Amino acid sequence: MDILFAQIQADLRSNDALRQSGALLQALQQSAAGRDISVIAKTAVEEIVAAPASAVCKKLSFDLIRSTRLTADLWDSVCSGIRTDLHFPDPDVTAAAVSILAAIPSYALPKLISDANAEISGCFDSPSENLRHSITETLGCILARDDLVTLCENNVNLLDKVSNWWVRIGQNMLDKSDNVSKVAFESVGRLFQEFDSKRMSRLAGDKLVDSENSLAIRSNWVSAMVNLVWKKRNALMSRSLILPVESFRATVFPIVYAVKAVASGKVEVIRKLSKDSSGTNGTQVETNAEKLVGVSDVVSHLVPFLASSLDPALIFEVGINMLHLADVPGGKTEWASQSIIAILTLWDRQEFSSARESIVRAVVTNLHLLDLHMQVSLFKRLLLMVRNLRAESDRMHALACICRTALCVDLFAKESVRRGQKPLAGTDIASLFEDARIRDDLNSTTSKSLFREELVASLVESCFQLSLPLPEQNNSGMESRVIGALAYGTGYGALNWTEPSLEVVEVCRPCVKWDCDGRTYAIDCYLKLLVRLCHIYDTRGGVKRVKDGASQDQILNETRLQNLQRELVKDLREVNTPRILARLIWAVAEHIDLEGLDPLLADDPEDALNIIIANIHKVLFNIDSSANTSNRLQDVQAVLLAAQRLGTRNSRAGQLLLKELEEFRNNSLADSVNKHQCRLILQRIKYVLSHPENKWACVSEARGDYPFSHHKLTVQFYETSAAQDRKLEGLVHKAILELWRPDPSELTLLLTKGIDSTPLKASPTAYTLTGSSDPCYVEAYHLADSSDGKITLHLKVLNLTELELNRVDIRVGLSGALYFMNGSPQAVRQLRNLVSQDPVLCSVTVGVSHFERCAFWVQVLYYPFYGSGAIGDYDGDYAEEDQQIMRQKRSLRPELGEPVILRCQPYKLPLTELLLPHKISPVEFFRLWPSLPAIVEYTGTYTYEGSGFKATAAQQYGTSPFFSGLKSLSSKPFHTVCSHIIRAVAGFQLCYAAKTWYGGFLGMMVFGASEVSRNVDLGDETTTMMCKFVVRASDASITKEIGSDLQGWLDDLTDGGVEYMPEDEVKVAAAERLRISMERIALLKAAQPKKKPKTDEEEESEEEEGEDEDTKKKEDKKENGEDGKTKGPSTLSKLTAEEAEHLALQAAVLQEWHILCKDRSINVN
Repeated sequence: MDILFAQIQADLRSNDALRQSGALLQALQQSAAGRDISVIAKTAVEEIVAAPASAVCKKLSFDLIRSTRLTADLWDSVCSGIRTDLHFPDPDVTAAAVSILAAIPSYALPKLISDANAEISGCFDSPSENLRHSITETLGCILARDDLVTLCENNVNLLDKVSNWWVRIGQNMLDKSDNVSKVAFESVGRLFQEFDSKRMSRLAGDKLVDSENSLAIRSNWVSAMVNLVWKKRNALMSRSLILPVESFRATVFPIVYAVKAVASGKVEVIRKLSKDSSGTNGTQVETNAEKLVGVSDVVSHLVPFLASSLDPALIFEVGINMLHLADVPGGKTEWASQSIIAILTLWDRQEFSSARESIVRAVVTNLHLLDLHMQVSLFKRLLLMVRNLRAESDRMHALACICRTALCVDLFAKESVRRGQKPLAGTDIASLFEDARIRDDLNSTTSKSLFREELVASLVESCFQLSLPLPEQNNSGMESRVIGALAYGTGYGALNWTEPSLEVVEVCRPCVKWDCDGRTYAIDCYLKLLVRLCHIYDTRGGVKRVKDGASQDQILNETRLQNLQRELVKDLREVNTPRILARLIWAVAEHIDLEGLDPLLADDPEDALNIIIANIHKVLFNIDSSANTSNRLQDVQAVLLAAQRLGTRNSRAGQLLLKELEEFRNNSLADSVNKHQCRLILQRIKYVLSHPENKWACVSEARGDYPFSHHKLTVQFYETSAAQDRKLEGLVHKAILELWRPDPSELTLLLTKGIDSTPLKASPTAYTLTGSSDPCYVEAYHLADSSDGKITLHLKVLNLTELELNRVDIRVGLSGALYFMNGSPQAVRQLRNLVSQDPVLCSVTVGVSHFERCAFWVQVLYYPFYGSGAIGDYDGDYAEEDQQIMRQKRSLRPELGEPVILRCQPYKLPLTELLLPHKISPVEFFRLWPSLPAIVEYTGTYTYEGSGFKATAAQQYGTSPFFSGLKSLSSKPFHTVCSHIIRAVAGFQLCYAAKTWYGGFLGMMVFGASEVSRNVDLGDETTTMMCKFVVRASDASITKEIGSDLQGWLDDLTDGGVEYMPEDEVKVAAAERLRISMERIALLKAAQPKKKPKTDEEEESEEEEGEDEDTKKKEDKKENGEDGKTKGPSTLSKLTAEEAEHLALQAAVLQEWHILCKDRSINVN
């Protein structure tokens, strides 16, 4: 291999273009085979890029450069070679030089573009088609990127040049050469796409702050291009028609985007953003008619391609873009239906089979643009298509769209009938889902696929979304029609959403009989919706009558719900999952109308109450091995709860349950807890039976809450069924929320907040990495992008010496889970000519592979003697015309000299940076909490600064001063799940939930004592407080990472506000405080309490909870479970533990009273 490399290098050094191109092809072959060719790349840069060579060799050497890594010095040579080539007489060589601009690292690009802007502008006027093609394509790639926009922000001259370049690229769409015209269309399309999606900037590997100025700059370019396309739309459409048909696809998006922007008014918003007060980009305001004619022209330009084209990709592109046009105000449903039919014809095309996901996504996201007939006729076909999709996320997204459309169609049709229009057949949910295969799937007990569970879960979750207020629509977008249809359907009553929901529970009824291998998520969702509807319609009270004020609709709905309940009672016998049986019994028993049952059928085994009680018996006495031990405990608890509520509601049910519970209590299957519980329930039922006039309505009132969840206990966390449930829940929730409550993009946020709003992001805090006496000052901050798993470190370097430093190298190494995109072990940024006190910026972007502590390690190397060496000045005795010698001389570098190395302190990334906020309700949080297997607990101390009288327990409901200690929790990605802090007089508890970038779940609870409940003196006083942190996670690697450096984790959370306290110290402090407390109680006993109002409270702190306070005492943090500490007082006094505790409480209350009295007297005065 070395011989081959040596041969290639020798060929590159030869002056023969043929040998050079052959050597480069060989090198590319080696690179493709995965070998390291950096030595060859170095030779290629020195011998070909930085020296005169043929266009072919230049092009090949640039390809070689793209496939390997270069050092910063070599990139310097490449940049100087490009600058030279831009003046080269052969346009093909210049075209090759221009093409590499897009591959140049973003830190080197600004200088090169600034230096060579005149030559770049000149390329547009070149007679060579190749050069015009190259400059249009390359600038189209670079100019859309974030890094260039940021560069323009700081350089006004460059901004003017780039704006002119965009105009030239736009004009090139009408270029006489087909190739140039095609890439110009692509470039403009890329600018439009980048404005919404930022895709190019991500590919460039840079994630920069998108400040308002850079958004304004980009908006300026976009609005200029939109105006250009709108004005010349007819010429551009004609030009696109005479392009070769394979190039036509590139022309579709730019024309459609611009026309839609004008027609929908989006361009006005973009102009406002661009802060273009002069109106240079403004056109005269178009009338609506002109806009609609413009849109119609584009549609009639595109329609022929839907029918006649043979290229699936072109049909798809045209179809998608016509759907965008169908969405503008005044758009026609025919445009959408033509496109959707054309896109659906691609389903069976062999060459398009791998893109079925995108076909379905395109159709379902635009379903709402069709008329009702078309939506209904498409519906069943779509369901079957979705069922066959492989990718989970696409399937869930499509299901979410389909379920929303079903609710939309149903509501819309019902409201139309209410308003006197003719009913349309097949619009109700039952008939939408009546396809034979779907029906069979829902009705069969077992099924291989998860599709039916996904369908039921999506339908039910969509009903819950419909019950919430619809999101406001500030600007007309793709969603506005959906929101319109839903608002139209739910316009009159807040409960109109219950009508489609009622149909959903009827359609999905067979799901309670399913056997899903232990998975219960879909069935739990179904029961949750059923319980909510029963509560809303108050099924306990029977069907309301007209004279009670019920409407016909309400009577009909309540009758349907009563019938459904009776059907469900009959289904109890066929339920296949023990866990679901207990939950279904609870759901039905809680809401069934017992008074409405026929008393004559009391002995009939088919009577609803008899069936329920028979099934309660079945659960209580179930000795089947399938009801494994942990499940059975929960099932029995659920059934006992149902029995208590059922028995207290109805006397016949009470009598029957007395018998069952007595039998169960005396059976060996009941453990001691169950026996006690049965005794209590029996007493309650007997009391209610003997005092029928004195029923406890408050005890048995239905709340509409479903108190079960598919989350398993810790023991069962790793069961496959539990894992599948959690995964399915995550997928369904994500798809539903993305559709119903999408997170607004930065652009939308800026538009809705108004143009003069504050900047999008607060600029991050910068940290200094160098020492005070270092010749170079370096400060750094980072930006994270969780969607791409990337982090960018931005460095600011300042020369603090009096001299100009000719060269400074910044080296960045990594530790932890960080890695460079190109796989190199470290990054080097070479900075030249640092003027004294003039800041220079540079940045490094890295990826993060997993949740782990990470750090950037920065070194600064500066060369005080750079450029003073004399090697380059040596002229040998060789003949001037010897090319080889000339080339060697040219490639010599000035002597670097010895560098001075400054080691900076590492830039540590906070662990919290790799976490994302996770919105979750407190109920779900507490359900999930016990099932998280990995746990780490520790104690922290923080300083609480009291403020005189005000800090008494009387003021406990204000904002907790604890937040002054944990101030940064609110700004960190931990999301507070509690609607409020759970707080007693004595203490508080905070809950947080977060997810890692990689999907792991992390929950945290903080327990602490209320600062406000302490005795604080007249003057302000500083006290050290203690709090206990409990962190639980779905994966042990997460807690291991946190536990490996608890102080570091606390610093990340609280910006250094909390200090970690080791467990042994906590115990010592607690024991010491207990001793002092006991001594005080003994003294108190000896002395008369009357003489000692100044009782320093005696805090028996809860050692086992770790919430003890050190140095100071607390009055109300009393817990009853102090039995383990009885030894303490017995050595000091004759008091028993209970007496000591009682006295301590008494003294604490007195003390609190004194303080309040003092406080009151001051207020009065």
